[in-house]
Amino acid sequence: MTALEFDRELTNAKSILFSFALKLTKDYQNAQDLFQDAATRGYRYCEKFETGTNFRAWMATIIRNTFINRCRYNQKRRNLSEPIEAFTFAIENKNIVPNEGESNLRIQEIYRSLDNLSEIYRTPFLMHLNGYEYKDIAQHMGVPIGTIKSRLSTARSMLKTAIQQKSAISSI
Repeated sequence: MTALEFDRELTNAKSILFSFALKLTKDYQNAQDLFQDAATRGYRYCEKFETGTNFRAWMATIIRNTFINRCRYNQKRRNLSEPIEAFTFAIENKNIVPNEGESNLRIQEIYRSLDNLSEIYRTPFLMHLNGYEYKDIAQHMGVPIGTIKSRLSTARSMLKTAIQQKSAISSI
């Protein structure tokens, strides 16, 4: 379909297609915007229109898909642009007196698990925990950086396993 044919077909079907856009949006201004966007898309892809098929149905499909895409976009945008004040309930502390007992017990449990690690895993893990970089830890221990990375990974795995086992035992 050429641009001239597209323009002629769109002019002939404009009132029906605009009515369809108005029915979807239920607002005159939004219907005009929707019709304009759909006409632009239709013009851009007019070479994909198969001659001999129903032009109005093809354009109605474009209008409907454009409307659906706008609705999805607006819904995502509405969720992402909520003011931070709408979420203050989530960060407010509802306890009058903070209770840190459970977190203190968990921290003590982690340190006990750390004490059970052998020295070659515990030292690099604690140094990394205190902010030392891999190269500093490697230099202090006199081993390559790759060895330090491997030991840290192993230490993490061992700690994770130990904590999971203790959690499984305590939940019984």
